[in-house]
Amino acid sequence: MQGKRAVATLEDAKSFIRANTRVAQIHALPIRLYQADELTPIWEATEKDLAAANVDPPFWAFPWAGGQALARYLTDHPDAVRGKRVLDLAAGSGLVGVAAALAGAAEVTANDIDPMCEAAVALNAELNGVSIRYIAGSILDAPPPDFDIVVAADVFYEQRPAQMFRAFLERCHAAGVTIYAGDPGRTYFPRDAFRQAAEYSVQTTTEIENHPIQTARVWTL
Repeated sequence: MQGKRAVATLEDAKSFIRANTRVAQIHALPIRLYQADELTPIWEATEKDLAAANVDPPFWAFPWAGGQALARYLTDHPDAVRGKRVLDLAAGSGLVGVAAALAGAAEVTANDIDPMCEAAVALNAELNGVSIRYIAGSILDAPPPDFDIVVAADVFYEQRPAQMFRAFLERCHAAGVTIYAGDPGRTYFPRDAFRQAAEYSVQTTTEIENHPIQTARVWTL
């Protein structure tokens, strides 16, 4: 984003995450992540400790409801990704990418626009004993990438981004890529374009959601 300073170095970002989060198990999943307990303190600490002005909200520090649902779907249905090349779009913590790797994906790549996500994904992949590549920056205007599957969780949060994600996912689908989306009923989720594959009740935190228990669904094109 314009006007934003890069987050120090990758190793600085990793050190910051280790110092400001705790490792915790994700409910109903064989996955552990570096997680924050509160949103505002870690957001403020990111700006202060890493000297990064106008940083993105620390989405990477929480297991969002849509991501949990999608991770559970891949855990329950490993055949969906086994032996496939998977792109975790807008990866955040890398939760869904970790689930895909544990389910037997041949290759997993994560992508996000937040520089902190590269460090979060690397640490969480290491924590769970898997390997995940990383692509930085927005790819939503690019041609469909060379993957078998694209997974995208919690991306339909605002109108304009939702439109961009939908267009990208539909282009990927038209190019023969399988799409899985995880969503807990966001306002801008395009239900008309997707069909439901599964539904889960997931535990989350009121730091990022309205209720500690959310119904989240997995969708495909």
